[in-house]
Amino acid sequence: MSELVGKIAIVTGAGQGVGQGIALAMAAAGLQVVIAGRTATKIEDTLRQITARGGRGLAVRCDVANPQDLDALVAKTVAYFGGVDVLVNNAYDGGWGPLLSLSDDDMMRGIQSGPMASFRLMRACHPHMKARGGGHVINLVTAASERWDSSNYGAYAIAKQGVRALTRAAASEWGPDGIRVNSVAPLAMSPALEAWIKNDPGSEAYLKTVPLNRVGDCEIDIGRGVVALLRSDFSYLTGATIPLDGGQANFD
Repeated sequence: MSELVGKIAIVTGAGQGVGQGIALAMAAAGLQVVIAGRTATKIEDTLRQITARGGRGLAVRCDVANPQDLDALVAKTVAYFGGVDVLVNNAYDGGWGPLLSLSDDDMMRGIQSGPMASFRLMRACHPHMKARGGGHVINLVTAASERWDSSNYGAYAIAKQGVRALTRAAASEWGPDGIRVNSVAPLAMSPALEAWIKNDPGSEAYLKTVPLNRVGDCEIDIGRGVVALLRSDFSYLTGATIPLDGGQANFD
């Protein structure tokens, strides 16, 4: 992993769950990680874990639905570390439940925190990545829109499908700048999934559809998988959606 040592990464929603797992895995691989999130205590906890392991990071409070916060996040990253090499768009805040239960605000929260926030951060990071000879964008998406039954996941799936379309467009346009853009669809034991398993009687049947017969670990299975995608071994991969979900989803 020596090729990644010293690279500078921004990870949104890194105070817990998948975002935290990615941040920890990146720090373990030698990257300098900017931990972004809305809750100061959570991002500071992630930073403490990174520094306790000998890594280097910076915690920045940021609401991805606020354009000013996004501009400030990139500016603070560049001022502190000197640039941006990697961007992970993980944070999401939107409505859940049956379509007829959702308000316009529920739907638009997902759009603002999903494809719009990803676009704004990608646009802000692009010149810094280009100036450093290239970079990597990893956008977190979902298999919810690929399930035969997407009940209750409409708003979430719509937002994340928008992020997948954004990924393809950016990969096509930014390849000449040396910037690779991919999506990752994870299945991991995040706080949200843990709460769903506890409260939804249909969760047991769903989890039985995972061929590897387990739910992934946020750092080991998702974080390390994302780190692997950053290596030069994958330098010819861009514009793809990679399921890190034990074989549960079919994106064909």
